[in-house]
Amino acid sequence: MKTISSIIAGCACILSLSMCKQGVATTADYNVVPRPALIVENGSLSPFTLSTKSIIGYPEDNAELKKQAELLADYIFDQTGIRIGVAPAAGDIRLTSDLDAENPEAYVMTVGADGILINGASAAGTFYGVQTLRNSIPAVDADQVVLPAAEIRDEPRFAYRGAHLDVCRHFFPMDSVKKFVDLMAMHKLNNFHFHITEDQGWRWEVKSHPELTTIGAHRDGTVIGRNTSEYDSIPVDGFYTQDELRDLVQYAADRQINIIPEIDLPGHMQAALAAYPNLGCTGGPYEVWKRWGISKDVLCAGNDSTYEFLKDVFAELVDIFPSEIIHIGGDECPKDRWKECPKCQAKAKALGLRTDASGTREAKLQNHVMTYVSDFLHEKGRRVIGWDEILDADFDENAIIMSWRGEEGGIAGATRGHDVVMTPNQYLYFDYYQTTDKDNEPLAIGGYVPLEKVYNYEPVPAVLTDEQQKHIIGVQANLWTEYIPTFEQAQYMELPRMAALSEIQWTDGKSKDYEDFKMRLMPMMQRYDRLGYRYSTRAFDDADQQSAPAE
Repeated sequence: MKTISSIIAGCACILSLSMCKQGVATTADYNVVPRPALIVENGSLSPFTLSTKSIIGYPEDNAELKKQAELLADYIFDQTGIRIGVAPAAGDIRLTSDLDAENPEAYVMTVGADGILINGASAAGTFYGVQTLRNSIPAVDADQVVLPAAEIRDEPRFAYRGAHLDVCRHFFPMDSVKKFVDLMAMHKLNNFHFHITEDQGWRWEVKSHPELTTIGAHRDGTVIGRNTSEYDSIPVDGFYTQDELRDLVQYAADRQINIIPEIDLPGHMQAALAAYPNLGCTGGPYEVWKRWGISKDVLCAGNDSTYEFLKDVFAELVDIFPSEIIHIGGDECPKDRWKECPKCQAKAKALGLRTDASGTREAKLQNHVMTYVSDFLHEKGRRVIGWDEILDADFDENAIIMSWRGEEGGIAGATRGHDVVMTPNQYLYFDYYQTTDKDNEPLAIGGYVPLEKVYNYEPVPAVLTDEQQKHIIGVQANLWTEYIPTFEQAQYMELPRMAALSEIQWTDGKSKDYEDFKMRLMPMMQRYDRLGYRYSTRAFDDADQQSAPAE
């Protein structure tokens, strides 16, 4: 049986021959990824022909739609070589945002002989119509694109459609981060979970604590393989200035993407401790960690300076990132140091914390630290999100739960009235292998998450009641970079699985068809080629679509 990569090659050849015969024209196909809710084509009406004479129009004095018009012109040029104009008021392609719809991200795209109208219920809705138009246009050189007469009505299933990127284990320069944002935009994702602090590196400038970057952003080397006893001597450096981050925030906002920064606490803080050893229980010395895994050295919960540090850090964070949601981690925090630390034990005693049926005193101490941060962020008008471990205590009822250790945390969170983002590792960890042929894949952390498994994931657990199911607000895939040293490899791990993720997030889960998805994915992969993205084709091979245990 042919693999999808050979089918793609065949389609490309056929298309190329067609272009040679026709000379200049190619035809759009609205069966894109993610699949629109409703496509009604009318073959009895004349199509619209896009060419260098076409103009994209937007409402005068509407800066958001002006930016979208400019982006659409760039998308069309990058995919076809056709450069079209942009102007206020009327145009052959018109962008508006006054659609009357309950879902603010809904849009209608109407195509006729006179042109194209994309009307969203908001600027975000219009942008998703722009992406549908962009993705319907073949990624080949052409002088004209024929767009059949049609009406497309569409809206997303989930309000939260996320992707996570860890830049701490391995650092990626800002132009690569922007490419990640571009990938998200192409797939209609709208929340970028930006993991910027870790044991292995602190990656953003904090002006009140400069040694977080002068010391915490540098690692002397990295463990070789999966935590062997050998280390390389290759330094890993890098951080983003506050000006760079503000520029990134605007870059993402132009593409209707919200950036959710994560400061993981009170664990995963060894890079911060290397910079400020007084914040740890032992006083150090500490180093920016060269290994992977979970460090026992965490922030000292009994040290008053820890709370001042957290207040300073988050005050600068919210000044940079306007996101209503801020991620505060809460996962994988060993309590070994706290059990032995006089300051931590004194703090627990002063707070009246004790071990009982509801949890250990140290678990309650972690809840105290995280509640301090949560209260501070509430004062700033923000809402916290954390990994499902925050359910181990009676934490902020307004907090969003990110369910990563399977679905159990999401089920528990929704049952207790928390909003939930589903990101279970066995379905949505893109640092896991895409095939069972691991000897011919880049080294990964383990596990097995093939494309088909991602596509067939249903994020709303059937065990929840109708009311509880409303608390499942979205879906996200995570990319941890212990074994991903380059952005090229990050792309390879993301693609084409991000396409399957977008279908989970956008479309009605009741009408999934994996074979149909694979066919719609072929033009998207041609687009990846055109834009220079690296992706896996081996994920489609039938030989790899066998069950395999997660490692």
